[in-house]
Amino acid sequence: MKHWYEALFENYARKYDEEIFVQGTVGECDFIEKELGGDTSRHILDVGCGTGRHAIELARRGYRVTGVDLSEAQLQRAREKAAEAGVDVDFQQHDARDLPFDAEFDAAIMMCEGGFPLMETDEMNFAILQSVTKALRSPATFIFTTLNGLFPLFHSVEKFGQETSTEGNATYRDNRFDLMTFRDHNITEFTDDNGNRHELHCNERYYVPSEITWLLKSLGFQDIGIYGARIGAFSREHALRTDDYEMLVVCRK
Repeated sequence: MKHWYEALFENYARKYDEEIFVQGTVGECDFIEKELGGDTSRHILDVGCGTGRHAIELARRGYRVTGVDLSEAQLQRAREKAAEAGVDVDFQQHDARDLPFDAEFDAAIMMCEGGFPLMETDEMNFAILQSVTKALRSPATFIFTTLNGLFPLFHSVEKFGQETSTEGNATYRDNRFDLMTFRDHNITEFTDDNGNRHELHCNERYYVPSEITWLLKSLGFQDIGIYGARIGAFSREHALRTDDYEMLVVCRK
């Protein structure tokens, strides 16, 4: 039986590209490029690259990018989009917990819950961070977003999903946030690329800033900065708040 995150992305590439939360690619890549100092010689690993939106935009700007994802369907769409854009991106199918790279990259990005924190256990999520760490040279930059555990303490995740959803996008209901595990359990309904409606029982792990800081420190990262992740407008000026649904993490190895 497939895990929910495998079933979700089997036939959901074109519809995924229409979701409201993936519309900020250019602004997000502006931030990534600024953090990398505009040095196009740096080789970037895009973990959980999906349909390749960040990888392709960064390749347009002259960076060498390798994109990895668990879903071959997402990667197939990414390759199509790269060909349409006239850029060369090395897209590979891998499990983010077991990447086949060893000190090969100068930077890694993991945007929009790219694998982390979708796994079933904390150990599995941590394995993704370990795998990315192993893939990086030293020095290197690691930039990612993840779910902000402060948000569900003050706000309804279900209400947020309803307020930010638009017609045709995925919807979320029956949210149950577990204070002991910081996991939100919900029923996600979405329409696939063939127009078929699906319903999945999902759960994702929310993290508080101190957890992320400790996990990264245990892996040897330094200069750890955590900010509010605003779609299309990443900035170190955005202090993390309780109403930020996601947090933006920047650190150095």
